[in-house]
Amino acid sequence: MKAAKLALALLIATSGAAAAEISYCSLVAGWEQSGPARTYEADNLYEYMDGNAEGYLIYGFVSMRGVTCKSGGDSILIDTSEMTDADAAYGIFTSNRDPNRPIGAVGMGGQISPRRASFAKGKFYVELAANPDKDHTSALQAFVAELEKRIQGRSTPPEALAWFPADGLVSVRLIPKSVLGLRALKRGYVAEYAQGKAFIVMEESPESAATVLQKLRTRFTDATGAKVADEAFKAKDEYLGGLCIFRKGKYLGGYANAPEPSEAASLATTLVARIP
Repeated sequence: MKAAKLALALLIATSGAAAAEISYCSLVAGWEQSGPARTYEADNLYEYMDGNAEGYLIYGFVSMRGVTCKSGGDSILIDTSEMTDADAAYGIFTSNRDPNRPIGAVGMGGQISPRRASFAKGKFYVELAANPDKDHTSALQAFVAELEKRIQGRSTPPEALAWFPADGLVSVRLIPKSVLGLRALKRGYVAEYAQGKAFIVMEESPESAATVLQKLRTRFTDATGAKVADEAFKAKDEYLGGLCIFRKGKYLGGYANAPEPSEAASLATTLVARIP
C-alpha cells in the first residue's frame, strides 16, 4: 500500500488477518494526523534513520510504518517496525530501551517516559517520540494503551528469559549474531551476571546443534569433555575465561568468563536444568 493512499490511519499487515489500523491519531481524543504517513523498507530505511538503520536491520527489520499526530502545539511521532518474529521485536526493544528505567507490562515489554515511549508485541516494535520539551506522559500512555490493544501477536516475554537463573542476574539481551563473539553461534540470548555471562542459542534441529558444537570445540585447543546435558566441553580462553558450552536437544548454551572451566561447567549444569 502506498503511503500517499493512506487517509487517517497507518495500516500495517498482521499475521493471518487483514490489515489493521494501529497508528491512528484519532485513537486519542484531540489528536489528528499531520502530514503524510511514512513507509520504509529494509532497502531505504537509511533515508529515514541515517546512521541508526543498521541497528534495526541486524535484528531482522522488515518494514516500518509511521505517522505524526498533532494536538495544538504538541506532536507525537509514532513509528511501528515489523520484524521477522517476536524474538526480534523484543530484541530491538531491549537494544533501544533506557537501561535506567524498568520494563513495564505493555505487550511483551515497554517503557514510557515524559517524552518517549516504546513497546514490543508480537513481531512489532512501536516507538513514540513527543515534542516540545515538556511532560507528555499522559498522552503517551493513552496512545500506548490504544495501540497495544490493536496489535496482534504475543504479549508475553520470550520464554527463554525465564530459563536464566535469577541469582546475580544483571540483564538479558537478544544478540542478533555472533553470540559471545563466536560466528558459529548465531542469534541467541545472553545474560550478564555480576560475574560471568550465560547464553542460550536455538538451532533448527538437534543435528545442526551438534554440528555447531563440534565446530566450536575444535576452536579451543585445550577443550575437554564435560558431563553436561547431551554433550558439552569446557575450556580456558584468553578472552572468554573459564568456558563451558553444552547441547541440549536443539539448544546450545553455556557460561563464559568464569574463573575456571570447572566453575563454568557447574554453572552450566544449573542452566541446563531450567531449559525444557
